[in-house]
Amino acid sequence: MLGRFFNHQKESQAVDVKMDVPRHVAIIMDGNGRWALKRGMPRNIGHREGMKTIHRIAEYANHMGVKVLTLFAFSSENWLRPKTEVDFILRLPERFLSSELPKLQANNVQVRVMGAVEALPSHTKKAVDTVMFETADNDGIILNLALNYGGRADIVQAVKRLSSDVEQGRCQIEDITEEMISEKLYTSDFPDPDLLIRTSGEIRLSNFMLWQMAYSEFWFTDVLWPDFGTEHFAEAVSVFQQRKRRYGGV
Repeated sequence: MLGRFFNHQKESQAVDVKMDVPRHVAIIMDGNGRWALKRGMPRNIGHREGMKTIHRIAEYANHMGVKVLTLFAFSSENWLRPKTEVDFILRLPERFLSSELPKLQANNVQVRVMGAVEALPSHTKKAVDTVMFETADNDGIILNLALNYGGRADIVQAVKRLSSDVEQGRCQIEDITEEMISEKLYTSDFPDPDLLIRTSGEIRLSNFMLWQMAYSEFWFTDVLWPDFGTEHFAEAVSVFQQRKRRYGGV
């Protein structure tokens, strides 16, 4: 069974820019802690190294023609980790966005954030608010950071918003469609992900964009996120280009 998921080495070839490049790529950036522990270092060092990977991949995806890159930066379940680790992770957006803002501007990157941002520490929220404001007019790739995000919570808040529309008489229950639910999700402005990449050898969604990835192509790799390079991203896109997307048809 695992051979089906980890067959990218056999399938890999150079990315064909004349073929369809995924419009929206989602990445579960897994393996930072394990990367550090394998080297006898604290887990926080792995998170710091993983942060450096973000700019490298975002720049490459932008050059390739990807329109949206969504990164699972902090899940609603990550609060269960040790407080010192959580505090460190939630300082990373502040450090990353402040140091990388000139590069983001130079590369015409627009930064978005999705999730329950109101529950984040004030310093984290201030950092993301600032960078979203500063890059709002950029029309290159959208770097969409999922912070305090959970796929089930995303669906719940969409249902609540639709319920409010029904209560206010803006729509009827029998008129509710899949499209209407999609319009209430955090990703309402984006196409659904064409490709999901997950690093570190884990093979699960971990409550990430459950509604949106109904027909996404999945690509898993044993590579830990700090070691994930442009060659791995190109490999994932190459495999994506070779797959036949039937959407339930033949």
